[in-house]
Amino acid sequence: MRWSCVFFFCADLLVGLFIDTILKLRGIPERTRIWSVVAWLFNPFTFTIGTRGNCEPIVCAVILWILICLMNGRVLQAAFWYGLIVHFRIYPIIYAIPFVIVLGKGYAAPAGRPILTQWTAKQHLQSNKPSPCVEGAMPLLASLWNFLRSLITRNTIYFGLLSGSMFFLWTGVFFYLYGWEFLNEALLYHLSRTDPRHNFSIYFYHIYLHHQQGFSSIHKLTSFLPQLIVQLALILRFSRDLPFCLFLQTVAFVAFNKVMTAQYFVWFFCLLPLILPWTTMNLKWKGLSCVLVWMGSQLHWLMWAYLLEFKGRNIFIQLWAAGLVFLAANVFVMLMVIKHHRFTPFFSSPSVKSASKINSKKE
Repeated sequence: MRWSCVFFFCADLLVGLFIDTILKLRGIPERTRIWSVVAWLFNPFTFTIGTRGNCEPIVCAVILWILICLMNGRVLQAAFWYGLIVHFRIYPIIYAIPFVIVLGKGYAAPAGRPILTQWTAKQHLQSNKPSPCVEGAMPLLASLWNFLRSLITRNTIYFGLLSGSMFFLWTGVFFYLYGWEFLNEALLYHLSRTDPRHNFSIYFYHIYLHHQQGFSSIHKLTSFLPQLIVQLALILRFSRDLPFCLFLQTVAFVAFNKVMTAQYFVWFFCLLPLILPWTTMNLKWKGLSCVLVWMGSQLHWLMWAYLLEFKGRNIFIQLWAAGLVFLAANVFVMLMVIKHHRFTPFFSSPSVKSASKINSKKE
């Protein structure tokens, strides 16, 4: 066994430890925490992809560590790791806006530490409220202005400056060492990436047909716009419930991406255990139906991919249609998860906390 496989396997275990830590900080009972960790450690995708020598578990571990840092009020440490991991793997850049939103006004108590929303039955009854960042009876412009002002705090400025500095520092170091080849392969490549080989993405067949001719700006915009719109909608609606928002963002990012492979699934599987305690979905029926729909559509795609790759059959249309079915399955699962999720803000505002204490004393 190669040492790298052992290293990635240890990263898998570290992710499990961080999942337990995050849920423990939020007051989740031990039995529920154990089952949530099991959902990661015994997921066939995660341990197969991790032990074959893939770096995704390292990325997952750092993302979870950033959440732990934010939960403990260590904003500078979170910013350090966030800048580093975006340099290491570009996709976590989609988490930037939710991080800034939760670090806005109301993040930290007067003592400097954030107030975590704990696992209580009372909060579950109140948890279906819409996200505060889109709620309110004020005129749209006034509401937008107040929202933007709330994002300008010492924590958001520190987080933005340090994480950005870390990203550009490491990018500058490697650009100095390896030049434009590094910059093109590590960053710029993702802006114009086209993979003519078959993959789960619905765009693969179009890319396959037009790979030699190149793509116009309209074609690139057409594939980018749906992803951008979905990301912004999820951020505006769910950003206060940070783990839930990150999970939905990642699923949507993978589902609507121009290239989609099985290793990308690990990105959201590490976040799934963080939202399981807040779901009302019964595993026996609705939960099982989501698993069967997602796995069934994937196996359906793999059947056509096998016929193309190993049997040499001309079934590109069928494979593309199977990709559409898989996209529909991802959207279906996302909608089911949203419908049965109890919205719970990751952090409680100090003013809300004080008001709740006063009310409890009156009662």
